[in-house]
Amino acid sequence: MNSTDLLIEAFGRIQTAVSAAVDGADALTLTFRADADANTIAWLVWHLSRVQDDHIAELAGCEQVWTRDGWEQRFSLPFDRSATGYGQSSAEVAAVRVDAELLGGYYDAVHAETLAYLQTLNDTDLDDVIDRRWTPAVTRGVRLVSVIGDDLEHAGQAAFLRGLGERRR
Repeated sequence: MNSTDLLIEAFGRIQTAVSAAVDGADALTLTFRADADANTIAWLVWHLSRVQDDHIAELAGCEQVWTRDGWEQRFSLPFDRSATGYGQSSAEVAAVRVDAELLGGYYDAVHAETLAYLQTLNDTDLDDVIDRRWTPAVTRGVRLVSVIGDDLEHAGQAAFLRGLGERRR
């Protein structure tokens, strides 16, 4: 297994986790909050998808799936088109009210774009420094691992919330 195969495997696990958290969930489940200010499944999956879309587009030097393929219009959220969820308020979290099909569809589109990008990489590409604002500087490989870690964490949170939401009924 080479590095690209390993990254493809890791991103595939995100897709599996997102599907498990979202598929077949109704609006009450997707917007369930463990407390008044907790994140929802809908927000978590939108956020992890937006971050992955944003970071992969930046690495690939292309437009985000969000704007290029019309997902921004389909979601019709009251945020700036560049919003990814960082620093959002509890009210903004609550504003993400979309159905499971839309959430899953957007993540699947981002995932497909991610796989297409990963297939262009070789091991040497992963060592390219892409951000010197950090010490040590961030390489392409480190950025990809960061996205994987964050997305798996959020997908796990969404799965946990799904279980809580369904048990609450």
